[in-house]
Amino acid sequence: MIPSPDLVLLSAITRATCEAFRQAEITLPPDVVQALLTAKKRETSEIARAELANILTNLEMAGSLSVPICQDTGVPVIYLTIPSRIPFTPDIYGAIAEGVREATRDIPLRPNVVDPLTRENTGDNTGSGMPVIHVRPGESLTITVLPKGAGAENMSRIVMMLPSDKDQIPKFVAETMLIAGGKPCPPVILGVGIGSTFDGAAALAKEALLEPIDTMTPYEEEIMAAVNSLGIGPMGLGGITTALAVKVKTSGCHTASLPVAVNVQCWACRRATVEVPY
Repeated sequence: MIPSPDLVLLSAITRATCEAFRQAEITLPPDVVQALLTAKKRETSEIARAELANILTNLEMAGSLSVPICQDTGVPVIYLTIPSRIPFTPDIYGAIAEGVREATRDIPLRPNVVDPLTRENTGDNTGSGMPVIHVRPGESLTITVLPKGAGAENMSRIVMMLPSDKDQIPKFVAETMLIAGGKPCPPVILGVGIGSTFDGAAALAKEALLEPIDTMTPYEEEIMAAVNSLGIGPMGLGGITTALAVKVKTSGCHTASLPVAVNVQCWACRRATVEVPY
């Protein structure tokens, strides 16, 4: 029988989860802030510059007041890395869920999690299948959170392309943003998953949003140029900055298929990692 982690470690996991959400909800990572500052300098539209200035003011106020950046504090998406020497049991899931409940109460977070059919709200951002927890082996025990709001998430898309259509991927990503327009509160960051399976491509697209956005590959820059050429601009009011970045993750796939997913993220690309001492 696998031994359970001790109560001290479980308590530390709960605290780390709550702290990761506190960091992610109140402050943006430096690379995202810098991308917003750069966009403001480059924008040619006065209205777009004003919208970006509003976003930056919002960030300053959230930090000074220690309140969430956005009223939609998202649903809890969590990436856990765990060393082999720590017993991986359901108790760890329970400790993370308790951290989500504490974060909901203390930060506070808006209770967003509901039953998909009855729409009954659990009141604490946990419930069946929530929080979403992705587990990977790692050298250290870390909790990474990616709170995901609905305005951007609702505009995400997936397609099962034919392998011969691979040159159409940039067009599909740009089309996704064209359909989205101003709904996901641009400027956006787009996570693109290419390959794997139907569900795997969607997971890749979301994981891509964890990547730093201060560097992009030529392929990512090509896709971003296609998106920015749409002229949607900040908050959908026009401008040259529809996307701050495009990040792509790939995986092997079946020889007869080409899954492609786009996970849309608003300018508030909230992510934070806390290492758990043990």
